[in-house]
Amino acid sequence: MTSLPWIDPDHLWFPPPEQALEDPDGLLAVGGDLSPKRLILAYSQGIFPWFSEEQPILWWSPDPRCVLFPDEIHVSRSLRRTLNRQLFRITADRDFRQVIRLCAITRDEGTWITDDMKASYTRLHDMGIAHSIEAWNADGRLVGGMYGVALGRCFFGESMFSLETNASKVVMVHLANQLRLWGFVLIDCQVESNHLLRMGARTIPRHHFLSILKANAGQNPGGSHWTFDWQWPGPEA
Repeated sequence: MTSLPWIDPDHLWFPPPEQALEDPDGLLAVGGDLSPKRLILAYSQGIFPWFSEEQPILWWSPDPRCVLFPDEIHVSRSLRRTLNRQLFRITADRDFRQVIRLCAITRDEGTWITDDMKASYTRLHDMGIAHSIEAWNADGRLVGGMYGVALGRCFFGESMFSLETNASKVVMVHLANQLRLWGFVLIDCQVESNHLLRMGARTIPRHHFLSILKANAGQNPGGSHWTFDWQWPGPEA
């Protein structure tokens, strides 16, 4: 088995993503830390952390990569009916800490969102780099949401949760619609799932994904102000 590079926490670097193991998940390296500088460097190079509580920090760069181009979001008839009923109020950056907490505790199969991960992404949120999108029901209860990282014109989705039917799907549709209007070019979904594929996500070769990052992660999108309420149908929906 090929040995994995060990990252010294005092050395801010990553091996090239092309050196990841040839498996569907693309394990690349071990070690390092979850400092804001390292996380920003990782995402800008198409790398993300994913590990369990008892493991060291593991870094990944899958090939192929699952992405959703904002203008390719698929809204089924049943989901469109849900959207038209306006069952949820959708906000951004209203309660990042609660969103990441619920993403961690509502997964039946367990979570990689450790206390250290929550603290690190909360620091990114306080820096204006990580963001949350929330769905609130008519009683004002948080019932769905997701969080991720925005670099330039790319949004890297990390996790989502849903406590009511279709809440996370509604969040995804609103997010894709708004990112499209802002000029974002993709939502990184990391690894494919049937849920994401049904909503319009698809896989692309890693080299294609990295070329998109290189061209867009440093580009400032126009008009992106994250703290506001969304309505459906949105502009040009």
